Amino acid sequence: MPIKTILVIEDDRFIGEMYVRSLKKAGYEVDWMVGGNDGLVAARNKQYDLLLIDIMLPERRGNEIMDALRGKEDLIPESKIIVITNFEQDEESRMAMERGADAYLIKAEITPKKLLDVIEKLG
Repeated sequence: MPIKTILVIEDDRFIGEMYVRSLKKAGYEVDWMVGGNDGLVAARNKQYDLLLIDIMLPERRGNEIMDALRGKEDLIPESKIIVITNFEQDEESRMAMERGADAYLIKAEITPKKLLDVIEKLG
């Protein structure tokens, strides 16, 4: 199933605007939430093809959102999840994160073009 709708959960305004602008320009329908709680509510209220989730968020961390969506609380297996972070993690927590995510990207290394390439491969 091709990816058409994307929810971006990112509290950094500059990065969020850059992602949203490049995703919309590429033809995706994009919603953007800045806080973890709002992001989780949005993900539960609308079916997205892809969730782009930052780890370090106000109110609720990205891994907590993933646990809620992929864990016992909710089940949204059809949505792909890309984790974006500048947060360096130890190997064990990174592996745990990757098990719940379809892709794991470091913000400092990801350009809008690279992000679009990753999304295309997932779709």
